[in-house]
Amino acid sequence: MLKKNDNQLLDNRWDEKAAAGKSESELLLYRSNILGSDKRVTNYGGGNTSAKVQETDPLTGQPTEVLWVKGSGGDIGSMKLDGFSTLYMDKLNALKGLYRGVEFEDEMVGYLPHCTFNLNPRAASIDTPLHAYVPRSHVDHVHADAIIAIAASANSKDLTQEIFGDRIGWLPWKRPGYELGLWLEKYCLDNPDADGVVLASHGLFTWGDTAKECYDCTIDVINVATRWLADRTANTPAFGGAKHESLAPADRRAVAARLMPAIRGFVSGNHHMLGHFNDSDTVLEFVNAQNMEPLAALGTSCPDHFLRTKIRPLVVGFDPAQNNIEQVLDNLPAQVEAYRNDYAAYYDRCKHDNSPALRDPNAVVYLIPGVGMITFAKDKATARISGEFYVNAINVMRGASAVSEYQGLPEQEAFDIEYWLLEEAKLQRMPKPKSLAGRVALVTGGAGGIGAATAERYLAEGACVMLADINADTLENAKASLAQSYGRDVVGTVKMDVTDEAAVANALFETAVEFGGIDILVSNAGIASSAPVEDTSLELWNRNMDILSTGYFLVSRETFKLMRTQDMGGAIVFVASKNGLAASPNASAYCTAKAAEIHLARCLALEGAEAGIRVNVVNPDAVLRGSKIWEGDWLDQRASTYGTDKEGLEEMYRKRSMLKRSVLPEDIAEACYFFAAETSSKSTGNILNVDAGNLQAFTR
Repeated sequence: MLKKNDNQLLDNRWDEKAAAGKSESELLLYRSNILGSDKRVTNYGGGNTSAKVQETDPLTGQPTEVLWVKGSGGDIGSMKLDGFSTLYMDKLNALKGLYRGVEFEDEMVGYLPHCTFNLNPRAASIDTPLHAYVPRSHVDHVHADAIIAIAASANSKDLTQEIFGDRIGWLPWKRPGYELGLWLEKYCLDNPDADGVVLASHGLFTWGDTAKECYDCTIDVINVATRWLADRTANTPAFGGAKHESLAPADRRAVAARLMPAIRGFVSGNHHMLGHFNDSDTVLEFVNAQNMEPLAALGTSCPDHFLRTKIRPLVVGFDPAQNNIEQVLDNLPAQVEAYRNDYAAYYDRCKHDNSPALRDPNAVVYLIPGVGMITFAKDKATARISGEFYVNAINVMRGASAVSEYQGLPEQEAFDIEYWLLEEAKLQRMPKPKSLAGRVALVTGGAGGIGAATAERYLAEGACVMLADINADTLENAKASLAQSYGRDVVGTVKMDVTDEAAVANALFETAVEFGGIDILVSNAGIASSAPVEDTSLELWNRNMDILSTGYFLVSRETFKLMRTQDMGGAIVFVASKNGLAASPNASAYCTAKAAEIHLARCLALEGAEAGIRVNVVNPDAVLRGSKIWEGDWLDQRASTYGTDKEGLEEMYRKRSMLKRSVLPEDIAEACYFFAAETSSKSTGNILNVDAGNLQAFTR
């Protein structure tokens, strides 16, 4: 018997103190946020909530009933009040007189803007009629795994009756839209005592007269289904029992690190894709199961799951007992091509005369026995969320196949949703991708001034960034700062000493597992030293060479390997120094190491060109602000060399420059962006001085 502390039942999170004093619209937001905070209630971006609220009409000053309902896009767990559409109920009811039948239901979406209350710019979603026509004040629509497990069963109507009796009704599969809204209205009118309805292959609608009553009902109904499923499946092996055993965690990541760049290269033909790896217990139980492949082939049931995960996943032919990774990599091109052909055949079977053109035929979800699941999408958050949706689908398949026979969405219905003209219109309204969208950058010395500024510049243009640094504390501080502005999905960290071969290899390994591969390397890790040559110890000399020359070689070597695996080209940027071109007093070790670094870049530009790997150099001078190398002895030594103090050194450098301007980390970041972006796609082997003008550093 399932116990409350088994962590399967949902907690009722309604807090009377938190809800006290809130308006009806604020209570709707509160209810939405606490529902969406648990992915067992509904997946990210899925489901919607509504309330019918008395508002003052801005035109007449009279009270009027307004539907507040989650607008198009957004997520009920994180949305704010501006995420709701607001529509006049009397106008929504008037639309019934314009409805010409199910074959014309899509045209009803065009009327929704005419129902807008108070000039609200939030677009109404296709689900608006489903909420408008339920004759109750508060309505929740969620995609709880436990409910969809019932809804996706072959005998879902009978199971719904068995579990809930007359409390919860059942409606057959119907694509969301105006007609389904009318079905819900009729059901409610015919069954005034019901608390909700299960929509076959879709989800749950519940309602109530108050926000709390509606919330309590939703949580309770899901828990009733959860408890029933747990009782019925307690002694049933999931998915037919285990067929494979999982590899150890480190070995799972090692396989993922080999597979992800290879897959990424195959699926990034139209645009750069980003990957996410998931080896949670739920995923491993499924990928290791006897019935994984036939269940996966059936596809997902809930439309929200399907839109995020495509018609079906690709099952990678990995055998954990044999650890046949080399064979898998050899066979991967054929597997990917077979999936594409299968998807194109599905399109040809199901397309209509007015269907949008064939979209990206590559899989989103990749299942690897013994290892886990990889998902690819245009951005990191979508790749992660697509994986979360498939975890929801796994939970649904577990429940449905244990108590009945799991049913995926019929192929034609799936196609009609995926290639729905309304869905296509939504895709066409998406903003143009930023210039580095889909790119992955590794920035060494990422916690310093130039490294952090470059990372921020890349993040602002849509890239994902892996920060590498030898200092773990400053690394985490840099990550926290950047994640606060750009989100945790797009910023990763790895502690790395560029002189340690194993640490460098691990940094590229972690970048591959975190994001799927690499497109940009900014080699920026550095030190600086100042001493007359007769006072320069061999240790000091070697330290400069180890970090500024050998370190750049090691990181570039591992990056080349990964870029060649992807076969997508790439951009490598060395942050060198004016001192690599212009001699400087009392800095022979530093200047020589920087000169070696610059020449290494030239050599790599020659080697990388045939693979589309561009290698360029940015030469800063006197970047004092935020720079780690200017925080210690180097600052004192350079001040002493030029006969000034710490405060006067930056001013001295400024006056020394031809343009009489200080050079800042952001200036170097802009140059690093130029060499990473498509604007420099025909440049390699080049040096860009960012030094405010220094005659000695002119390239010849």
